[in-house]
Amino acid sequence: MSYGQGEPPWDPWKPGSQQSPSGSSGTPDWAALAEASEARTKRRRLLLVLGCALTTIAVGAAVAVAIVSADGSSHASDNPSHSLPGTADIPSESANTAPTFAPTSAPPPLDPMDFISSSKKDTAPIGPDTLFPDTRLTVGANVYKKGPTASATNCASATQGTLPAVLTKNGCTRVIRATYTRDGVAVTVGVALFDTTAQATKAKQGADSKSNVVSLSGGGVPAFCRTKICRNTANSVGRYAYFTLAGFTDGKNVTTKDAKVFTAGDDLAEYAFRQIRHRGEAQASAAADR
Repeated sequence: MSYGQGEPPWDPWKPGSQQSPSGSSGTPDWAALAEASEARTKRRRLLLVLGCALTTIAVGAAVAVAIVSADGSSHASDNPSHSLPGTADIPSESANTAPTFAPTSAPPPLDPMDFISSSKKDTAPIGPDTLFPDTRLTVGANVYKKGPTASATNCASATQGTLPAVLTKNGCTRVIRATYTRDGVAVTVGVALFDTTAQATKAKQGADSKSNVVSLSGGGVPAFCRTKICRNTANSVGRYAYFTLAGFTDGKNVTTKDAKVFTAGDDLAEYAFRQIRHRGEAQASAAADR
């Protein structure tokens, strides 16, 4: 009898405790053990390869899903952010989103003096009613009543003393006059027109104590300052020279103590200045609105 005859074969896949008992003289089948070990190694390799392949497939599927979502292959209605701009198009929090405007500058206001300094720009209608429109004139606490008015293109005919020669020499084109009265005092204010400021300035400078406008009377105002001593003034603004002649309506001579006469003359001179200045302002405003 040969050894091992009639005994079950050695199973390499079973633990030693599960092998059928063999006789004391039996020996393991080393060739079978080697084959079993090699089979187990191949099996582990195969399982490892299969596991790696499955992992690769899963990762690839996830990447594909991500690419499809990034490409926007799904409809915009299913992807609310599909229509949003890219990150580069969204302004950062620090970006200045306030609207900006090109710098602008308002034109400088028109100067009223430009319009009353030359006849070329001073083209608004002028006459006694536009230059002296107030029938009752209030200056401070003093109230004056308007009397007769006049306008003459012959400047010499509206003046007396040394003033006719002064106005003619400097190119006077017109003299407009008005008389105002208050408490027995009468003042005739006369405005002489010239083409330029230089002419008006020279006329004012050439006037002296004997350079007077002719007083206007009538309409309840008696003749005054024809032969009596009266107080006169002379000044200019722009292309206008303006003069006053103030005295008593009862024919008295004016003295340096007659403050009421001096005040009346100054008030009417101030009024004439304001009216000429207002003329320039009105024309400047109208020009700015065009």
